[in-house]
Amino acid sequence: MIHLKKLLLLFLFSLILASCYNVQRNCTDFKTGTFEYTYTIDGVEQTSTFFRNDTLEVDYYENVPDSSSIRWINDCEFIVEKINPTSLNESKAVHMKILTTKDNSYTYEYSLVGDASNKQKGTVTKIK
Repeated sequence: MIHLKKLLLLFLFSLILASCYNVQRNCTDFKTGTFEYTYTIDGVEQTSTFFRNDTLEVDYYENVPDSSSIRWINDCEFIVEKINPTSLNESKAVHMKILTTKDNSYTYEYSLVGDASNKQKGTVTKIK
């Protein structure tokens, strides 16, 4: 009986601590603007820049523009679809979700639409 009371107190204390922690998500600050992110291909780290407004995202991969349409699901989630895909893989829509925001950056997760088991994460910095 004593162990049950201690366990219950520990659970309640943990619940109170967890409820005090709020993740900052000012997603609307990141709906539009100019951004950059770093990625690694074949062990080489590179930086890319992209511009986004409410309905369009233009990514500059090795200084070549690549346009995608944007459809916002809510303030923190959107679907990205290439406008002129060059392969079957590029024609697949990507679900993006902003997880946290901080000053001029946000952390996000993404996966192909319908493939929630293969999520990946990244960080983007707003430069304008």
